[in-house]
Amino acid sequence: MDFSISAVTATDIEPVIALARQVWQQTYPGIISQAQIDFMLEQRYNPPRLLQELTLTQLWWDQIRVDGKLAGFASCLLTEAGEMKLDKLYVDPQRQRMGLGSRLLEHVSGRARAAGCTTLILAVNKRNEGAIATYRRNGFAVREAVCVDIGGGFVMDDFIMAKSLLAPSPGGNKK
Repeated sequence: MDFSISAVTATDIEPVIALARQVWQQTYPGIISQAQIDFMLEQRYNPPRLLQELTLTQLWWDQIRVDGKLAGFASCLLTEAGEMKLDKLYVDPQRQRMGLGSRLLEHVSGRARAAGCTTLILAVNKRNEGAIATYRRNGFAVREAVCVDIGGGFVMDDFIMAKSLLAPSPGGNKK
């Protein structure tokens, strides 16, 4: 398997949006309502928003390609001193369980270390058991539970998970 990780560019926006829709439609029914899926996709994955995010200096979008084809993406941002937030990480359902998500996580961890961060955090839906298991295998532990109103009558009922970046953890740090 030949893979590469590179920055998302303006020409990658439409394929990223299409992949997000595909992943969300496979992952989230049964976890959140279809109305909330549609609301969140429109809110978070519209071309003007993504194009604007690509111009921000404290936010990064990266993609992983397998044999030249988009297979997943991640975005992360600096939040506060010492912390970077993994805001999005999605892998094509046909390419899941091949280690691509873990490769993206390691890439983001390296970016966070290079920015002087000691912790990588993320939010994950409390009912997204597959993602939670993947994050635990990659050294994350639940820091807190939150329920955030996102408008439209919807909430994000999430765990905030955190991983220390102070020392490399070969094979993940099971917590």
